[in-house]
Amino acid sequence: MSMQATPEDLRDEVPGTDLREAWRIGRVFGPPIRRTFRDVIADRLSGPLPPQAAMLLEPLADPHWDSDSFFLGDFYNAILHQDTCHPDTAEGVALLAALSVDDRVPPQLRFQTVVLLFEIATVTDRHLAQCWPDVPPHADPENEGRARDAVRSCIPDLLARWAIECPAVRLALAGIAVVFPTVRTLPALTPRLEGFTVQHPQGTDIGDYVRFALVVAAGDDQHTLTAVETLTDVYWTGTARRAPTRARALHLLGQMLTVVGGTLRLPIAME
Repeated sequence: MSMQATPEDLRDEVPGTDLREAWRIGRVFGPPIRRTFRDVIADRLSGPLPPQAAMLLEPLADPHWDSDSFFLGDFYNAILHQDTCHPDTAEGVALLAALSVDDRVPPQLRFQTVVLLFEIATVTDRHLAQCWPDVPPHADPENEGRARDAVRSCIPDLLARWAIECPAVRLALAGIAVVFPTVRTLPALTPRLEGFTVQHPQGTDIGDYVRFALVVAAGDDQHTLTAVETLTDVYWTGTARRAPTRARALHLLGQMLTVVGGTLRLPIAME
C-alpha cells in the first residue's frame, strides 16, 4: 500500500507551510497536467512569473487537486476571464506561449493554448461584431490592446514550429496567423494548408475553416465579406451586416476554430 499522503489528508492535518514543503519535495503534486505545466514553465520562463503561475507552483492556490479538467478550466479562466481581458491577461500570455511550444504538453492541450491565444488576440474584434452597433458592455481597450500586443510578440516562435507540429495544432496556428497578417501570410499559408484542402472538401468543418482562413489572409474585404455572408447563411451564428468586415470575419473564424476543436477525438488528415 502506498504511504504517500493524499492532498486531502494534508489539508486536514497540516498547516499551509507544511503543505508547501510537501509540494516542494514531491510528496504531493496536484492533478497530473499541473505537474507537466509546472515543469514546462519552470524550464522555459525565468525571473518574475505572471500571477497565474501561482496555480502551477503554489499548492494552496487551487482546490482541484485531482482533476485535470477542473484545473485546466480554472487556469485558462485566470488568464482570460469569461472571454474578457483584465490587467493580468497580457502577463498570462507568456505562460500560454511557453506551453504552446513544448512537446511535453499533449497535442490536444497545445491546440487549446493556441486557440486561447487566438481568443485573446481577437477579443476586441469578436465583441465588436457581436454587439454592433452597441459598445461591448465589458470593453477594456487598454488591457485588450496590451494582451493583443503580447500575443503578437510570440507569433514567430509559434509559427516556427509548423513543420514539426501535428495537424490539429497546425489548424490553430493557421487561425492565429491571419490575425496578424503580413505580406508573407497568404503565400506562406497557401502551400502549408494544401494538404488540408485536398483531404477536407468544402462543406466539411475543417475544409470550410481552412478555405476561409485563406480568404481572410488574402486581405480583400469584398471577398472576405462574401465568404462571411455565404458561411453565415449556411449554419454559423450571424453578426450585424453593418459591423466592420474584419470584426465579422474574426468572429466567424473563432466559431469555426471552436468546432474544429471537436474533431480532435478523430485523426485529422493532412496528406
